[in-house]
Amino acid sequence: MKKKIAIIGAGIAGLTIANLIKKNSNFEFMVYEKKENLSLEEGFGIQLAANSVSILNKIGFNKIYPEKIYHPKRINFYSISGDKICDLNLEKFNKTQTKYTTLQRSALIEFLKDDIYSQHLRFGKRIKKFTELKDKILINFDDNTNDLVDYLIAADGIFSNTRFFFSGDKNKPKFKNAIAIRTILKSKNNINIDEKNINLMMGSNAHLVIYPINNKNQLNLVCIVRERNFNPSDIRDLINKKVLNQNPNLKELFQGDLQPWPLYSSDTVTPSSNKKVFYIGDAFYGLLPTMAQGASQSIEGAYELFSLLNNNNKNAHKIYFINRSKRIRIVEKRSRFNFFVFHFSTKAARYIRNILLKYLTKNNKFISRYLGKVYKKSK
Repeated sequence: MKKKIAIIGAGIAGLTIANLIKKNSNFEFMVYEKKENLSLEEGFGIQLAANSVSILNKIGFNKIYPEKIYHPKRINFYSISGDKICDLNLEKFNKTQTKYTTLQRSALIEFLKDDIYSQHLRFGKRIKKFTELKDKILINFDDNTNDLVDYLIAADGIFSNTRFFFSGDKNKPKFKNAIAIRTILKSKNNINIDEKNINLMMGSNAHLVIYPINNKNQLNLVCIVRERNFNPSDIRDLINKKVLNQNPNLKELFQGDLQPWPLYSSDTVTPSSNKKVFYIGDAFYGLLPTMAQGASQSIEGAYELFSLLNNNNKNAHKIYFINRSKRIRIVEKRSRFNFFVFHFSTKAARYIRNILLKYLTKNNKFISRYLGKVYKKSK
């Protein structure tokens, strides 16, 4: 009899492992999503490095329409005043089929849902409780339906209800005293940046990242500012106070629809109390966005877990947790360091940082250690 897997959450992690299961195994599976549908309207941007693109190619990502994705060649570093500091070549991490890629999150979700939408995805499924039985897990939903499964995969985000049931508050995410603000630009709006590549502008207690997300001349803007209080109604005042007072010329970047959210990340990693229950994506560990590895780590973790389950590894729970924890620590350490360095508030610190950046971005040994360890992980 086929073993059955329930995947809770239809985000990037959940849909990735669902596709891997469907295309490469004989498991029976179902994805349960509490929302009533997938949001496929044009959304904000994500970045995918080689470590995740090579995995997505196993499920056909290399056949995605070229106009829906973009391949930036470098990262440009600027001061928030617009003065260029240096740039970093991203192509050194590329191979023919695994290039650094940017796209809208909705474009990736649309690709991932196509092969599982009709038969393997159920919407409006809110979990009432889990019951741990011998070698099985019974899921009861609030619509009075249930499912008895061999494995349960929690892919329901940083505030995972599934994780809370099995691990309690042990991995409760914490507010990082920072706000992220996103918008989509139709052009660079006469700002002196390179609209063909990734641009990082660093200021005092704030930074901006602007990059193309497709071949339609659309740019993604994310601005992260240090702020202890989150008040969505005061976002424009916050931008004026934290960003525009450093460079008023950036005002036109914030004329469109702004989507703010408080920045949370995890502090610890915790395995589930049940060896048949696994956490992937943000449910395993919520990263800061300052390494641009959130989506890539969701994809990577999904592939690691799939490989263990597909090989019927008896120690899958232990091996997955150990390997994923080690991997997350590598990325998390760099994300936290970037979060610190991007926001230096004194002139002296920024001056020294900029000198070091000019040197380090051309130092192949450093780049190989700092980025290569992250970008070249996948097999």
